[in-house]
Amino acid sequence: MADITASIVKDLRETTGAGMMDCKAALTETKGDMDAAIDWLRKKGLSKAAKKSGRVAAEGLIGLAIAGTKGVAVEVNSETDFVSRNDLFQGLVKMIANVALSAGTDVAKINAAKAGSITIAESISDTIAKIGENMNLRRAAELSVSKGAIGAYVHNSVSDGLGRIGVLVALESTGQTDELTALGRLLAMHVAAANPQAVESASLDPAIVKREKDVLADKFRQQGKPENVIDKIVESGLKTYYKEVCLLDQPYIHESDKTVAQALKEAEGKVGGPIKVTGFVRYALGEGIEKQESDFAAEVAAAAKS
Repeated sequence: MADITASIVKDLRETTGAGMMDCKAALTETKGDMDAAIDWLRKKGLSKAAKKSGRVAAEGLIGLAIAGTKGVAVEVNSETDFVSRNDLFQGLVKMIANVALSAGTDVAKINAAKAGSITIAESISDTIAKIGENMNLRRAAELSVSKGAIGAYVHNSVSDGLGRIGVLVALESTGQTDELTALGRLLAMHVAAANPQAVESASLDPAIVKREKDVLADKFRQQGKPENVIDKIVESGLKTYYKEVCLLDQPYIHESDKTVAQALKEAEGKVGGPIKVTGFVRYALGEGIEKQESDFAAEVAAAAKS
């Protein structure tokens, strides 16, 4: 039996993109025959996909899809940024976003929904086997309006509707749809850059507002401010906070001398009717995922010894 060295395991991994343990098993089964090992891995494609599910997938793409007055955003993760430039992966993300338009935003329901003759979950597994990396549908969100438009913007775009940051903005209005759509894109660009936490102060999480009040109150107490004026100072401080985190209160990135609310009011004449921002979604790729650093040389050595 041929000696299964770390070097030959590494070569097989680089050729196929399969995992270390899969490569070691393939070479063991085929007595070190590289071509036979490649064929063995290809035949075990779905099994290989399942074994990759433990790898951290923090790269990938945000996908947006819009149909009429409804829009969806999805995040589909992969292990490396390289995969985001793969046509097969891009097609998968677009397909998932389009399916989510009708299936809703529950990840389990999207995975169970069919695209053609197979489910989204099966499509993901098939793509894992072909590309050789773990990937998964992480989350989805939707916005809709009864009348108006959904504005959209993708930052670091690699293809239409695909990129590293995706934003949707819902505009309720009886105005002209094309003008609303153009305005919505500008607002979505603002949301991508300014990263607001809510449309307006009333829609902020009360727990977040209370925490900010407590922090401000403690700060002013430490500065020796008397208790009878702290409440007024805190309210003033909250107004500054709202300008930082509330969309309508933020300085508009396209016209920094105006707030977003002021820019919207001015746009109503061009649009031909009142405009109300009813919501937004901002997805940034990999946010909140803890990425793991790996030692490739140590991984090869560990696999060869096992």
